[in-house]
Amino acid sequence: MSLIERYFAGKTAAISGAGDGIGRALSQRLNAAGCHLWLSDINPETLAATCALLDDTRGRVTSQVVDCGQRDALFSWAEVVSADTGSLDALFNNAGVGYGARFADSSEANFEWLIDINFWGVVHATRAFLPLLYQAERGHLVNLSSIFGMVGIPTQSAYNAAKFAVRGFSESLQAEYMNSNLFVSSVHPGGVQTNIARSARTDGAGNMADADERDQQFRRLAKTTPERAAEIILNGTAHGKRRIMVGWDAWLILQLTKILPTRYHWITARVADD
Repeated sequence: MSLIERYFAGKTAAISGAGDGIGRALSQRLNAAGCHLWLSDINPETLAATCALLDDTRGRVTSQVVDCGQRDALFSWAEVVSADTGSLDALFNNAGVGYGARFADSSEANFEWLIDINFWGVVHATRAFLPLLYQAERGHLVNLSSIFGMVGIPTQSAYNAAKFAVRGFSESLQAEYMNSNLFVSSVHPGGVQTNIARSARTDGAGNMADADERDQQFRRLAKTTPERAAEIILNGTAHGKRRIMVGWDAWLILQLTKILPTRYHWITARVADD
């Protein structure tokens, strides 16, 4: 029996963005371990498709359509979960969206749309679920940042801003709850084979590739499967790791920031132009 099965059997977890990608893979892996799940996604079809893949004889599965860009929706979801359980062992703040545009070309509406989901969604969900997490014997708050929370990338000012903010928010909570039963993890995936590029919004002449083309370009670089990402994240969570790097490219970026902390832009700018 693996660490994931041993650790998560009989436990409880909530996962946002469970309709596909890493969220779906986390749901499947935790369900196989016998974890009771509360799942959310903004897309009812993909959320239902995830639930159809799960075995509710292994663990209870409850799903709800939630827009993580809306504070009230997240608090309503937390109320539903709290009506079912007095404590929550893990919250995976996984939901996220993409937006590509050079800052001069970016629209305020699209910038705020991304920040509302990728950053404020994490903050609001954390606040909503914190009482449940704190009631667990060993609660886990797992926030999905990115390697883009480690380095700045051209055309990604909104995404970088959100993911750096998630990292800073998580690391502050790590200090606040250091001597408590709450373990806070900041997750930094590299390229994971999800639909984020396909569904991303874009602005500016240099970012007008259609969804299929964006998806193909992204998948040529993204080498980590969602299943492998979920395995790394859950093992890191079980170990109470404060920072979880996902994929060889994530580790490479981490080393780059150590070697060239203020000069890595020479590399990232050229890679982005290619």
